[in-house]
Amino acid sequence: MDLKEIKQIIDLMKRSDLTEFSVEEQGFKLRIRRGPAGAPVAVSSPAPALPPPAAPSEPAPSATPSEEIGVDYITSPMVGTFYRAPGPETPPFCDVNQLVEENSIVCIIEAMKIMNEIPADKRGTILEILVENGQPVEFGQRLFKIKAG
Repeated sequence: MDLKEIKQIIDLMKRSDLTEFSVEEQGFKLRIRRGPAGAPVAVSSPAPALPPPAAPSEPAPSATPSEEIGVDYITSPMVGTFYRAPGPETPPFCDVNQLVEENSIVCIIEAMKIMNEIPADKRGTILEILVENGQPVEFGQRLFKIKAG
């Protein structure tokens, strides 16, 4: 991992609500977390492999009068590639008409070769999946339409 990639990670953290990021490649471990003042602090060392922490999800935008009442959205907390399942041969984390609990994993977003599990930020029923599997997504992009409750 070079300095350019580390700077990209720090910029990603500044643009999102991520408070901690961890990655390991070939015996090299990098952990970045926000310090008390909110500034990123990088720590790196050779260490045994640990899975990266799940990224916190971004709160969905509030409903506007033109949107349906009781309907909300789960949005992407980062830029990356959207995956509905943990692997090509495994079932998706959730489907349409499925009830999801707050903090249950609904998808994975791959960013910089790191698979980030994305939890639901609210309890509800999935009404629509708004992104195709393998499609690139942007920060704040709507991923799932959900009926609260």
